[in-house]
Amino acid sequence: METHELHRGRLIDHVQLVVADLPASQKFYTAIFAVLDIPIGGKGGDFFWADELFVSTPGSKAAQGQLTGRHHLAFQAKDRATVDAFHRAALANGGEDNGSPGERAYHPGYYAAFVLDPDGNNIEAVYHGEAKRSAPSVRITF
Repeated sequence: METHELHRGRLIDHVQLVVADLPASQKFYTAIFAVLDIPIGGKGGDFFWADELFVSTPGSKAAQGQLTGRHHLAFQAKDRATVDAFHRAALANGGEDNGSPGERAYHPGYYAAFVLDPDGNNIEAVYHGEAKRSAPSVRITF
């Protein structure tokens, strides 16, 4: 039996987006995930996934034939330069500007950029400022 490994961090276990145009979404997310150093985990005829994000067509079994509504997803970036690169990559790959890179008033050092993905989801990259993690993630093997 093959060993599987998951990395878990915070509150959310996974999120599914059901999209109208899977190739457009795959192009968009592949580009921004390359900048954020998040590998595409796998793909099939009507889905792809990366870490805790699962993106599918309405025809996938889990979607039950319905598109999801508008969501806001925020991905952590390692520094301000990564937030800037995320924004450029998103705009060059089908994203629409929804807030250029800059500091936000959420807390001191909150630096973020916002884009709309091809389905209108508000996608954010955020750098929370200088901080130290106790661990990069929680590793689960089974």
